[in-house]
Amino acid sequence: MSTPEQIAEWRAKRYNGTVIHLRRPNPELMILRVRPDFPVPPHQPGQYCSLGLGYWEPRYPGCQEEDLAEGDESRLILRAYSISHPMLIDGQLPPPQNEWLEFYIVLVKFASDGGKAPGLTPRLFMLKEGERLKVGEKITGSFTLEGVQPTDTVLFLSTGTGEAPHNYMLWELLRRGHQGRILGACCVRYQRDLGYLATHRHLESMFPNYTYLTLTTREATSDGRKVYIQDLITSGQLEERLGLPLDPKTTHVFLCGNPKMIGVPTVDRETGERTYPQPTGVIEILEGRGFRCDDPRAKVRGNIHYEKYW
Repeated sequence: MSTPEQIAEWRAKRYNGTVIHLRRPNPELMILRVRPDFPVPPHQPGQYCSLGLGYWEPRYPGCQEEDLAEGDESRLILRAYSISHPMLIDGQLPPPQNEWLEFYIVLVKFASDGGKAPGLTPRLFMLKEGERLKVGEKITGSFTLEGVQPTDTVLFLSTGTGEAPHNYMLWELLRRGHQGRILGACCVRYQRDLGYLATHRHLESMFPNYTYLTLTTREATSDGRKVYIQDLITSGQLEERLGLPLDPKTTHVFLCGNPKMIGVPTVDRETGERTYPQPTGVIEILEGRGFRCDDPRAKVRGNIHYEKYW
């Protein structure tokens, strides 16, 4: 067992950021702002950095039991998180700032595959304002607005907290005075899982070119049916709400969240043949309509951009 003196020493040596704001839209959802001890590095909306806490920290009640190996108690748990952004402060688009970073995090209580117990989020959800944690000093990632023109149509399609980087990119487009249509759609289990819903509704009232759609999978939508992101596209509802056809020449699509929603294909190195996963994901649907996703290996940028959120 670690002593209080050891824990105090580990925190002092290994933590380099302070929680300055914490809001929980529901008990298992957190919007967290962290001020690093170092200057926030220059970065682009959509990128990510790491957060960490020590194994010595307490865990949220009711999570999967953890079996630590000898020596683990003095180690850090680190995980990459896309950086979110407060799209409104006091009812206005906030100016750029470089003092803190915002994150949008869901509590993971159990390993989805029955494997090792989640280490970080059960500890993050024990944090309080004023407490300390580890912040990665590098911000990186290729999931950015590169190539988006002022009159392009931009779609942000996400599940759950996968909308975190989209929030940052949306703020950037709106503050630039983006002229094209912008549509965000987020699919969650329940309406209460939409942590930024009120903000998006306010933005819709402020910017006529912005539309925000919400989808739920464990409660009926207003028309009595469950609709997934894929259904939104294949049914024509997305284009109806957008008010425009999905034109690959003038449209950029950003995908973040559940890999099953995204549906990244595997590509045969020799033949170039693409094999799509099942169930059908958004990439397969859109590539069937003339879109093309980014190819990081060939360093080719398409008009479908995706971030693997887990």
